[in-house]
Amino acid sequence: MNKIAIIGAGLVGSLQAIYMARKGFDVSIYERRSDIRDAKLVAGRSINLSLSDRGWKALKGASISDEIEKIAIPMKGRMVHDVEGNQSFQPYGFDDQAIYSVSRGELNKQLLIKADEYPNVQFFFNQQVKDIDLKANALIIQDLHTKQASEKTYDRIIGTDGAFSAVRLRLMKTDKFNFSQKYLEHGYKELHIPANTDGTHQLDEHSLHIWPRGQFMLIALPNIDGSFTLTLFFPYDGEVSFNSLDTDEKVMDFFQKTFPDTLPLIPDLLKDYNENPTASLVTVRCSPWHYQDKICLMGDASHAIVPFYGQGMNSGFEDCTVFNDLFEQADWEWGQVFSQFSAKRAPEADAISELALRNYVEMRDLTANEQWLLQKKIERKITTKYPDKWLPLYSQVTFSHTPYDKALRNGEIQDAIMKRVMDRPDISEVWDTEEVEQAVLNELEDL
Repeated sequence: MNKIAIIGAGLVGSLQAIYMARKGFDVSIYERRSDIRDAKLVAGRSINLSLSDRGWKALKGASISDEIEKIAIPMKGRMVHDVEGNQSFQPYGFDDQAIYSVSRGELNKQLLIKADEYPNVQFFFNQQVKDIDLKANALIIQDLHTKQASEKTYDRIIGTDGAFSAVRLRLMKTDKFNFSQKYLEHGYKELHIPANTDGTHQLDEHSLHIWPRGQFMLIALPNIDGSFTLTLFFPYDGEVSFNSLDTDEKVMDFFQKTFPDTLPLIPDLLKDYNENPTASLVTVRCSPWHYQDKICLMGDASHAIVPFYGQGMNSGFEDCTVFNDLFEQADWEWGQVFSQFSAKRAPEADAISELALRNYVEMRDLTANEQWLLQKKIERKITTKYPDKWLPLYSQVTFSHTPYDKALRNGEIQDAIMKRVMDRPDISEVWDTEEVEQAVLNELEDL
């Protein structure tokens, strides 16, 4: 039996453990942190995630989707809040398609509980990987409680230990390994909207709420206890930035001018703002994702992305399903699986990384732009009438299993077509005419 070590008991690591355990492998999971199942999670105080079709497919493949549905809230679109407090709803898809808000901590707990049901899975918490002997495929591990080091040898090692992966760090010292990381000049801070006294939500619970303000934005995702997790995406430096809001008075004045309708919703604004950390946003790219037939990277360890397309977790979960499919096709030939997985997923991950960066501009600026909204109306009309000819980029990414790199190429073609359509000086008057519709169809036929 192949002995497999999975480094990192987060979302991707615990899900991959389930997939490997179902195939009968002896799986050992090493995690630097304590067991999250023993920790008390504070509702609304951990970063929320948005589950979409790629993630649900992976969860169904691991037979855990029913449990996750109980802790997930469907969000059918964006609710955009302007400075005056007016709200406008922008549906995400068609026929009640939705993305789902779920607590990272609760989701991780459920995955660990599921993985622990398999007798061939063992967990080792508070264990830090200090190095890897590539020749022997051995982990050099330190117990963070006893400070004792040990060496464990495995047939395969799968690194799912996040954006600052120890496994990837070791591979970076091998020949021809490519790596880059880039931080945004914006960071984020978590805030909190409590539930009403009767446990209901203060805002529409089936929307992702967004306050777009050009160079920054505030978003809110619902929690099952009636609260919302708020996230302020904001520049680190500049005239209006985390560094400039250095007193309580400046914070309150900023929210009063910029997000006035949120003030009655956030009773502990100053406490949250002052006590919750400001976190950074990093993009990680690397290749190849494997070393011989011994080691493979998955999830954020190989492709950490910014959160603005809601695909970080979904792309990591898709790693698990793609790996599983390739594994079965390759008849359990590890070297073939690792190389094919790396060759396929690296360009797809680069594509969703680029899309996530672009979507930040869309969310913080374009969602309140009249011309952009008009363009989306035209696209929605074309999709409704000709779904086989035009599927919006967002739907390709969120509600389909189209490879990310193919979706990116399709989106760029669509953007070029729509730019020519939107350049018409009379587009506001004629957007709903057969003439405009035919112009789009002609462009598609010319491809």
